[in-house]
Amino acid sequence: MTPRPRILRPIALARVLTGHRRSRGSDLVLATVLAAVAGASNAGGFFALGAYTSHMTGYLSQVADSLVIGQVRVALVAVAAIGAFVTGAAFSTILINWARIRHVGGQYALPIAVQGGLLACFAGGGVFTGEWGRVFSLTCLCFIMGMQNATITKISGARIRTTHATGMITDIGIELGRAAFRRAHPGRGRGADRTRLAIHLQLVGTFVAGGVAGALGFAHAGFAFALLPAAILLALSVPALWRRRGRA
Repeated sequence: MTPRPRILRPIALARVLTGHRRSRGSDLVLATVLAAVAGASNAGGFFALGAYTSHMTGYLSQVADSLVIGQVRVALVAVAAIGAFVTGAAFSTILINWARIRHVGGQYALPIAVQGGLLACFAGGGVFTGEWGRVFSLTCLCFIMGMQNATITKISGARIRTTHATGMITDIGIELGRAAFRRAHPGRGRGADRTRLAIHLQLVGTFVAGGVAGALGFAHAGFAFALLPAAILLALSVPALWRRRGRA
């Protein structure tokens, strides 16, 4: 009789997904969840703040354009958004490396937990009114996006990113181009990497689905909707950290 596949309990699954021992399967599952969270946060952030929070290319262009037309304040806000994203990526890297040298089993769970906690704080962003309150909320979300992108980049060895949709869509185009060339010229050139193509299509699709959910959620619940992605991140990370605490 063929043995039935082992089904992990939710807590055990969370520990596997954020644990130190990695596999391509666990990387992809975690990246898919994080892509949905990133899509929801990004689209929801636009709905709530009128600005995307993971689009650093756009902010760099905004800095240049604003300086040329004399909108210094807009340029400074864009610089703040970029700085927050970079700082978030750096902070995530510091947390992972600190946990690694301290032999903390939840080294990847730690930055994910911090992101969840920050998203929970962002849920109260509606209390920050006025222009500076909006800027604070914007930089907070950019910081979280930077943390998330750096976290999955470190986990997967730079094979997967969850907020860098431009790169993923570019890779999709490359694989489709390879497939078209190989079909037109059989035996010549490199064929499409179907596995890579499927991964990027899955992540882009999940990002868009998360974006739809985020836009709808922020439209109906406002900043409080951020509690949902915060809960998802904390559910992924806390079990691994709790197990480590129990062993300390």
